[in-house]
Amino acid sequence: MKKIEKLCEDAREASRQLADMPAADKNHALREIAAALERRSDEILRENRDDIRDGKKAKLSSAIMDRLLFDEDRIADMARALRKIAALPDPVGEVVDGWRLPNGLEIRKVRVPFGVIAVIYEARPNVTVDAAGLGLKTGNAVILRGGSASLHSIRMLTEVINGALIDAGLPSKAVQLVESRDRAPLKQLLNMKEYVDLVIPRGGEALKEFLLKNSTIPVIYAAGGNCHVYVDAGADIDMAVEIAVNAKVQRPGVCNAAETLLVHRQIAPDYLPRVVKELLDRKVKLYACPRTLEIVGGGTSGVKEATDEHFATEFLDLEMAVRVVDDIEAAIDHIARFGTGHSEAIVTNDLASSRRFTAVVDAACVYVNASTRFTDGGEFGMGAEIGISTQKLHARGPLGLRELTSVKYVVSGDGQVRN
Repeated sequence: MKKIEKLCEDAREASRQLADMPAADKNHALREIAAALERRSDEILRENRDDIRDGKKAKLSSAIMDRLLFDEDRIADMARALRKIAALPDPVGEVVDGWRLPNGLEIRKVRVPFGVIAVIYEARPNVTVDAAGLGLKTGNAVILRGGSASLHSIRMLTEVINGALIDAGLPSKAVQLVESRDRAPLKQLLNMKEYVDLVIPRGGEALKEFLLKNSTIPVIYAAGGNCHVYVDAGADIDMAVEIAVNAKVQRPGVCNAAETLLVHRQIAPDYLPRVVKELLDRKVKLYACPRTLEIVGGGTSGVKEATDEHFATEFLDLEMAVRVVDDIEAAIDHIARFGTGHSEAIVTNDLASSRRFTAVVDAACVYVNASTRFTDGGEFGMGAEIGISTQKLHARGPLGLRELTSVKYVVSGDGQVRN
């Protein structure tokens, strides 16, 4: 498949042009893309309607349909995010550290682009713009491979981006799209290690496992989130209700939405009737452990008995598992068994409990008295992000600008040789 190899060769060449491009030129290009998105929003929405039509025919879930959908506000949000990225400091060339050796050599540890990044994503057309914007700002060429469910939208978005790059005087091959709907070109791309430096998936566990199995290129996986809210014995009940409801219903189809509510047995009799009512009022289906059913009533409409499968599920919908635990250690054990290392929250007024939770729970983001829904590059003040890394090497949490760079050591001397 010569087409994939040529695409990767072009990306490598574009990355060399981007490597030392002035920040002003990159920022100008980002603003041009933002303006082009707004100017051509009618075309983008028209193509998106085709994806929505096909998605309905395929009977895709409500969560996937929510991710697929564009409207004027979401296009405006993408343009706004690009302008925020343009306003942020350029990480390329930043001196992370520096020192002088006794022999006079000066060493600087400097941020540099990776080179070429392949971003593999599913039914999330907005990732097209996030990846392109963050890639350009960090001097990386980007190869995009989106899901077939969003192909009309991402084709149009890539066309808009390429046109804006040309208008801004940047290489259009800095952002390219693999359009094929089958996996053969993807498997070839994952073996182009002489051209591609990094692969980032944006999707569920199945996509992550596929890439880890098939890629010869290093992978930073931004995978699924089976996130929990734990309500400790020392929690403020009003606060705990508000946090649990927000973490579940504010936007249920995203990876930082809470999927399981864990409740300390001491607070459960007072807390569970209130939070269950609030969740049911918002059309959330609940899967409850026997102790929860005993408190709220086993025959309550919308509440079914939970199984381990429910606790292991990332619902991405108006569904939630509920479990009463004996203590904080039981909550930590549950999260260790079922969590995916994304975002975990404790609601408590007990300092010892919060310290224990934040020290021991193994996740990219751990919250005390706040909703898991804040795990987002934009919310963290990073402008935007390609995804939330749930691994520990090379980056963890929101993959923003600095996380999309590597480093090199620049060593300057005046004739030193090693004896």
